[in-house]
Amino acid sequence: MNPTGKNPVKITDVTLRDGHQSIFATRMTTADMAAIAPEMNRIGFHSMEVWGGATFDVATRFLNEDPWERPKILKKLMPDTPLQMLLRGQNLVGYRHYADDVVEAFVKHSAEVGIDIFRVFDALNDERNMVTSLKAVKKAGKHAQLAISYSLTERKMGGPVFNLEYYVNKAKILEQMGADSIAIKDMAGLIAPDDAFKLVTALKKAVKAPLQLHSHYSSGMAAMSCLKAIEAGVDGIDTCIAPFALRSSHPAIEPLLVALEGTDRDTGLDLAQILKIGDYLESIAPKYLQFMNQTTLSVIDAGVLVHQIPGGMITNLVSQLKQSNALNRIKEVYEEMPRVRKELGYPPLVTPTSQIVGTQAVQNVLVGRYKLISKQVMEYCCGLYGKPPAPIDPKVMELVFKYYRKTANVIECRPADLLKPEMEAARAAVKDFTTDEGDILIAAIYPITGIAFLKKKYGIETPPAIK
Repeated sequence: MNPTGKNPVKITDVTLRDGHQSIFATRMTTADMAAIAPEMNRIGFHSMEVWGGATFDVATRFLNEDPWERPKILKKLMPDTPLQMLLRGQNLVGYRHYADDVVEAFVKHSAEVGIDIFRVFDALNDERNMVTSLKAVKKAGKHAQLAISYSLTERKMGGPVFNLEYYVNKAKILEQMGADSIAIKDMAGLIAPDDAFKLVTALKKAVKAPLQLHSHYSSGMAAMSCLKAIEAGVDGIDTCIAPFALRSSHPAIEPLLVALEGTDRDTGLDLAQILKIGDYLESIAPKYLQFMNQTTLSVIDAGVLVHQIPGGMITNLVSQLKQSNALNRIKEVYEEMPRVRKELGYPPLVTPTSQIVGTQAVQNVLVGRYKLISKQVMEYCCGLYGKPPAPIDPKVMELVFKYYRKTANVIECRPADLLKPEMEAARAAVKDFTTDEGDILIAAIYPITGIAFLKKKYGIETPPAIK
């Protein structure tokens, strides 16, 4: 290990979660992680993100793995490195809001199996949707990192919605709520280097909580933006080890280490040890290549600089158009996307709002503008996902209330306040073959695919392949 700088940058390695989720459809197995975990533990990362996001869902649906086993195994193999997870606020690791009792039980159990740092975000940056998660993390005695989803309406930071004042105000709110640290979550790689410098500079003046930058490489700007954020004083950044970096993943750690060497921000991490792990990742990568997007030569998606649509969202749009035999209309969907997003109050494009906006854009192109309105869009417009960053178009609201009968107005309360407890129903659904808390949570979050996995786990039945 090299001598560290006076103010070393804290590195969170996301290779074992967001790295393979972004490039290899989250298909990396726990066995492949365990084989290299002791070597990764020796590096001295600030933390390693190993869980959350799509890993929970993919484990039960495609890998036939108990998702709770992964953090247990990795904690034993990496006792010196704090383990981190991504939590979608009230959505947990699913695609809808869950009742508070499910959120509380999930966070408690996650802490028990080895998660030390919880990065909590909300797709709409509605802090009300983080409250229950935050309280549960604090109760478990763990680190609560609250995240702001980075989004734009212009090419660069500014305009009427996502301007500097917006982000500073959000950061102040999260700190007042009790955030142990704050993350800038740039899921589409949209933050430009100069904006990263401006934003970090302003946030360091506005809040005392440590700041971390999470930026995907999709547009090709992330490494430059990380370097400018470091110059502005950001406390930590997210990176991947080279074989699982770049593309729609994250900046590679190796060149950043050398760029910082000998400066006040020198991490002191051992490049030779990291290269050794890179060799291992190269050796297992061939088994995952089938899940990698190989339709283009370019390592970056330059188009995201124009249309701002995350790579994973483009995949969903292509899939929907293929099913309708209308792939030739993809350009129309790209043009429709920003219109729909503006009409729906500029939600950041991250799970689940990216799917909500994308599906409506496809329907608008194929059937006619708002001739069909999805149930999710109706619920979103009525406030059941939270408060959008900007007002929703009144004409869209008029159409929604014409078809949606569950409520006659937009709710003002926190969406989860309307949900009844769900854990007892989940316990009842699996009581004949398990009383394990982890199993009950799988059933609560995924009542169809989760229970199918549990029945297979306990040998009750072998379900057909889950699509």
